[in-house]
Amino acid sequence: MGMQWVHDLFEKYPELAVFLTLGVGYAVGRIKIGSFSIGAVTGVLLTGVLVGQLDITISPTVKSIFFLLFLFAMGYRVGPQFVHGLKKDGLPQVLFAAIVCVTGLAAAYAAARILGYNPGQGAGLLAGALTQSAVIGVASDAINGLGLAAAEQKSMISFVVVGYAITYIFGTAGAAWFLSAMGPKILGINLADECKKLEKEVGVTQENQEISSGYRFNVYRAYVVENPHYIGETVDAIEQRFKAQDKRIFILRIKTRLGMVDAKPNMRLEAGDVVVIGMTKRNMDHFVDDVIGEELFDEALFEFPIETLEVVVTSKAVIGMTPHDLSFKMLSRGVYISALKRQGEELPMRHTELHRGDVIVIVGPQATVESIVKRIGYAAHKTSETDMIFVGFGVLLGGLIGIPTAHIAGIPISLTTSGGALIMGLIFGWLRSLHPTFGRIPEGAVWVFNNVGLTTFVAVVGISAGPGFVSGIKQSGLSMFIAGIFVTLIPLLVGLLIGKYFFKFHPAITLGACAGAQTTTAAIGAITEVAKSQVPVLGYTVTYAIGNILLTIWGAIIVALL
Repeated sequence: MGMQWVHDLFEKYPELAVFLTLGVGYAVGRIKIGSFSIGAVTGVLLTGVLVGQLDITISPTVKSIFFLLFLFAMGYRVGPQFVHGLKKDGLPQVLFAAIVCVTGLAAAYAAARILGYNPGQGAGLLAGALTQSAVIGVASDAINGLGLAAAEQKSMISFVVVGYAITYIFGTAGAAWFLSAMGPKILGINLADECKKLEKEVGVTQENQEISSGYRFNVYRAYVVENPHYIGETVDAIEQRFKAQDKRIFILRIKTRLGMVDAKPNMRLEAGDVVVIGMTKRNMDHFVDDVIGEELFDEALFEFPIETLEVVVTSKAVIGMTPHDLSFKMLSRGVYISALKRQGEELPMRHTELHRGDVIVIVGPQATVESIVKRIGYAAHKTSETDMIFVGFGVLLGGLIGIPTAHIAGIPISLTTSGGALIMGLIFGWLRSLHPTFGRIPEGAVWVFNNVGLTTFVAVVGISAGPGFVSGIKQSGLSMFIAGIFVTLIPLLVGLLIGKYFFKFHPAITLGACAGAQTTTAAIGAITEVAKSQVPVLGYTVTYAIGNILLTIWGAIIVALL
C-alpha cells in the first residue's frame, strides 16, 4: 500500500521525483571512502535508477532543456581557452589532447566490437571509462535519430546509462590512481622533486608564497621615520630602491605635523613622520631588515578602503605578459596581483603567460584598483544578473545549426541540437572575452547551468532507464567493468609515452595534460597532491578544454560507428 501511494504520487507529480533524485543523489555523491567520492553526477544517476524502479514517466523535454543549458555553459566556460589553444603556442597541447582522445575513442570502439556491444553499450562504455558525462546526452540524441522502434530505442538508451554507471567509478578513481601513483614511475621521475626544479623557473619557491590558501598576500604596516637612511629621501627614491631589488614596496600615506595625506612620489620624509607601507607578506621580512623606525599599531592610520577584485584579461597589451612583468610595468602604486586563475584552477604566477579569459586577482587601495582595470580587461564584479538574451539566443542558434543531417558513406551524421549548443557556447564564450560589454553569466549561474543542468538531465535519464537497468547489469556487468579498465588506462598510457618521447613535455606537464585530455578533475587533484605543487595544472587547462569538446562529440561518433 505504501509503495503504491509513493508510485501514484510521483506518477501524478513527476517533478517531485526529479527533486528527490537530485537531493538524495547529491548527498550520496558527497559520501567519502578514504579520499574518494563518486561525485554528484554518479550519485544522482544511481539514485535516479533506484527511483526509476517505480516506473515513472517524465517528459523527455525536461532533460533536453537542462542538457542544452549544460552544454552551452560548458562551451561558454572553456571558449576563450579553447580558442587560445588553437594558436601557435597552444598547438602542442591541442595535438596531445587530440591524440589521447582519439585513442580513447579507438579503445572504446575496439572493445565494443570485440564484445559484440550495441551502440548504447559502446556509448556507455565510452562515457564512463573516459569520465565524460555529456556523452550520455549526445549518444542518446544520436540513438533517437537511428529510427528504431520505441521499445528498442528506450532499451538502447538504458544501456548507455548502465555502461556509464559500471565504468565511471574506475574511470575516475582508476585514472587518479594511475596518473598520481604509476605515472611518475612510468616516466622514471620523482614528481615532487621535478616540480621543485620547475618551480624555480616559474617563480614558485618556498619564499615566494604567491600561491597559497588561507594566506594574507599583502600587508599594511605603519612606522615612525627614525632611521637617517630614510630621512630626507623622496617617496619615489625609496620605492625605486626596493624595485631594483625586485620588491614592490610602497609608501601609501604619510602623517606629518600637518596631518594625514596620501603619499606623492616627490614628497620627502622628515624625522618623526609616520608612514603607512603596503607590501607583500614575503617582502615584509626584507623590509624589516632595514628598519625605518618603530612600528605603530594605530587603527586610525589604516582607515582607507582596500579592494580585492577579480579582473578578466582581455587587453592585447597584457596578453602574453607574465603577472610578474605586469606588476612591475603596468600596475599602479600599491596594487598587487594575489592570484592567477584559469578555468577555475590557480596557476603559478611569476613566469606563466597571461591568456585571454584568464582571471587575475588584484588587491590594493580602492581608488587605485578601479583606475587600472581597463588596462587589463574588465572587472568581474560580484553580481547575480545573467544576460538571458545572450543565453536564450545562444542555445537557440546552437540548436538550429545542429539540426541538419549529412550522410557520409550512407551513415547519417548530425551535430544534433546538443552538439550545436556546445559549439555556440564556445563561440559566445570567446566573443564575450573579446567584447565584455554583453553576455555576462556570473560564476554562480555558470555553476548552476553546468552542474544542475547536467545532474537534472542525468536524473531524468536515470529515472527513465531504471526499469531496464537490472537486466542491463546482468547482460553486460562484468565484461563492461573489465572493458572499462582498459578503455580508461590505454589512452593515459599513450599520453604518458607521447608526452615524454614525442612532445618532450616536462613530466609534471605531461601528467596534468593526461588528466585534462581525459577530463578527470579528480586526477589533477591527486597529481598536485603528490607533486606538492600546482605546476601540473599548467598542462591541464588547454587539454581540458579540448578534451571536453572532443569526448562529447565522440558520443555521436561511436553510435554512428557501431
